[in-house]
Amino acid sequence: MFYCLDPLNSCTVLFACLALGATGRAEDAYEAAPIHYSASVAQDATRELQKALDAGTLTLDRTDPQATLRGLLKALHIPEASLVLVFSKTSKQNDRISPATPRRIYFSDNAYVGYALGGTIEVATIDPRLGPVFYLLDPYEELHKPLQFVRELSCLSCHGGPFSPDVPGVLVRSVLPSADGHPITSQGTRVVDTTTPFELRWGGWYVTGKHGAMRHMGNVTAQEQGEVVKLDLQRGQNVTDLSKFFDHGPYGRTSSDIVALMVLEHQTSTQNVLTKANQAALRAMYMQQSLQRELHETVEAQPVGSARRIIDHVAEDVLDALLFKDEAVLPDGGIEGGAEFPEAFCASAPHTAEGRSLKDLQLLTRLFKYRCSYMVYSLTFKSLSPPLKETVLARLAAVLRGHDPQQARYEYLGKSEREHIATILSETGVLRAR
Repeated sequence: MFYCLDPLNSCTVLFACLALGATGRAEDAYEAAPIHYSASVAQDATRELQKALDAGTLTLDRTDPQATLRGLLKALHIPEASLVLVFSKTSKQNDRISPATPRRIYFSDNAYVGYALGGTIEVATIDPRLGPVFYLLDPYEELHKPLQFVRELSCLSCHGGPFSPDVPGVLVRSVLPSADGHPITSQGTRVVDTTTPFELRWGGWYVTGKHGAMRHMGNVTAQEQGEVVKLDLQRGQNVTDLSKFFDHGPYGRTSSDIVALMVLEHQTSTQNVLTKANQAALRAMYMQQSLQRELHETVEAQPVGSARRIIDHVAEDVLDALLFKDEAVLPDGGIEGGAEFPEAFCASAPHTAEGRSLKDLQLLTRLFKYRCSYMVYSLTFKSLSPPLKETVLARLAAVLRGHDPQQARYEYLGKSEREHIATILSETGVLRAR
């Protein structure tokens, strides 16, 4: 999306030139100034790993692909307990994915790794300005050849287009999978976020954990009979061991934890909101300052006019995501996964003097005890453009004090919860102490 900064109509021509390439064909906004996604040198963890490999200060075990994968997870500080499994053919390596051979996904706050048996290792790590940057690593490369992370721009066909919010994004999709894992396209697809109803999640995923009587779409495949699609949902509910679904030997685990899945869905959707808001703010300021230079006016460091309105608008999107606005309800009685993921997930959390953290899980009526996302510690949030970050933090502080002009928008946050969140953010350095 390209914005025309008022009050001057003459800006239309200038911004049209910025939005069109030399051929006059519109391009994705993230490929244009000031982002230049594909042309930019990424500043992310994978690039740093490649530098370390090239310098010989890091080596990865190349005994076999599993050893290489484990070494990569360790180097990226991704816990193996974050493992979740997807069997729908919704990846670059569809020929290797099926209900019998699900694809692994591992994640930390700022990195994601995928692996399908026999294939290349897929990596996405976060550049604060560009968003997720996608790579492939071939663990089967001959030993005399050095390992190389290859930046893979073709991933943007899904991760920068039809399923992401107009920016490079990380996605969790729910589909209706056929017996071999192909999505039944007539039934559509859904990108899952914090607001997605429980019963519409995990189509094409394996899910382990207890969740009572409420149903989800995981663990099962569908059958097309003419125009009718049949799905035996009951077979996939409250599964605690996946060994009956596939040979788990190569995976080392029989779980795809329900809590890890819900955390992943929250994290990816919030990451996308942060990326989109930051790029919109950068673009708005770039356009404002370009116009001011074109008109020989004073170049303002602070947003004015349309730039101010754009930043206010996307700041509210960020606030909604951080504060779990319209979060989907959990089943009666809550959810219960395994013990490994929560322990690994919470290990990296900043804590208050009393031991509270934004990663504290609740799991009875909602996902987290304190409804302010731990993504405030993410690379993208820390590096938000100054006008956007200042706006978000000012609004966040006002909401937590109960003084925001749109306080009713967040009325689901009670006074005690708001006070605890404010304390956590203050003691962990996100907000200044009052």
